Parts: sequence; structure tokens; C-alpha cells
Amino acid sequence: MNKIWIITKRELRSFFDSLMAYVMIVLFLGFSGFFTWIFGSDIFLVGQVSLQSFFGISFWTLFFFIPAITMGLLAEEQKSGTIELLITKPVSDWQIIAGKFLAAFLLICITLALTLPYYVSVANIGKIDHGAVVMGYLGLLFMSASYISIGLFASSITSNQIVALLVALFIGIFFQLIFDLLSSSAGGWFAALLGYLSLSTHYESMARGVIDSKDILYFLSIIFAGLLGTELVMSKRNRAN
Repeated sequence: MNKIWIITKRELRSFFDSLMAYVMIVLFLGFSGFFTWIFGSDIFLVGQVSLQSFFGISFWTLFFFIPAITMGLLAEEQKSGTIELLITKPVSDWQIIAGKFLAAFLLICITLALTLPYYVSVANIGKIDHGAVVMGYLGLLFMSASYISIGLFASSITSNQIVALLVALFIGIFFQLIFDLLSSSAGGWFAALLGYLSLSTHYESMARGVIDSKDILYFLSIIFAGLLGTELVMSKRNRAN
């Protein structure tokens, strides 16, 4: 665990040293704040004391931002050759993957923590469903962890960061949108299967304040599949070398 934490701190520090973290945080707060408080279906237009508009815009904002965060986690190290140096140290592939995963996840946690003033402000306006807010944030964290694992997998299969970004977005769009669209035009058990595969279905359920074991299991399955795929790619490359 100590080795994982060392890698996590190294990666988290690199985010802030390269200004990636600052750019991501500022852009996320700008987008989410603008659409939560000012434009479109903002809080004042909806006329409800809730953060549903924030959770709705964050759902899409993080979908695009997370691949940008993860694209260089393994791809850049492969391109520069530092991944070979890291592998030669007394750490396993799982420890490397877990450290990088946690670093990206902690960056998301820091970013979301900076939006807590939205919650405090809305709660001061009127009576708010605190349970729904907590579940909404939990849904964002599960969604983010899922896309981080997908982004890590995409970053492991190429040394080109742009390719890693596009692969992560390509895989993610199926979970984000396509499965949901296909389920609406299908029927029977196939429609139910596509609906279950849709990440938006499970996220929206949590954002409404509903906690269901099948939603938790769904997100954990994606996270595990993404990390396992990354480990398989790395171990195959290690054997080839």
C-alpha cells in the first residue's frame, strides 16, 4: 500500500506541476457554475431548491474532462520510456495502475469538493433534499472512477496521448449515450440489457437520491473491467520485452 501511495503522490504532483490540474479545475468550475446558476435550466429558472442542474451538467463535463486527464498516465510514460524504468523497480503492475488510478480519482475528488459552496448556497435558499445531494455526488464519483479506469485502459494500449483520448471517448460514448439510445428502439430482453449497460441510467438513478445495489455493482464492474484490461495489456507488454 505504501508503494501505491508513493505512485499516487507522484502522479498527483505531476498534475499540478504541469498545470493540468489547475486548468481542469478552473474549466470545470466555470462550466458547472455557469449552467447551474446562470444559463439554461439553472436553479433560478427551474425554481426548485436542488442541485439537479449541477449534476446534469457535471455528468457531461466530466465525461469530456476525464479522458484528457488520463490520456497521458501510461501513454506518455511509454513514449518517453519512463514506464520501463518504473517497471524495473520493485513494484507490480497492479501497484502502478492503482497508484495512477487513485491520483486521477483524487484530482476529481478535489475538484468536486470545490463545488460544495454550491450546495451550501442552495441549502440557504430553501429546504433541500440532503440525501439526494449526497447521492448525486456519490454518483459523480462512481461515474468518474468508471471513466478513469476506461481512460487508463485507453492510455495503456498506445504511446500517443491523442489516440488515447479518442479511444477513451469512443468507448465512453457507448456507456454515456449509445446504449441508452439503442435500448429505446429495441424490445424485450435485449432492450433491458442495453438499458442496464447504459451508464446514464444508473447515474440518473443515483442523482435522484435512489441507492440500489445493482447500480453500485454496475459501476464496480466497469471499474474492475477497465483496470483488469489495463493490467493485461501491461503484463503482455512486459512479457514481450
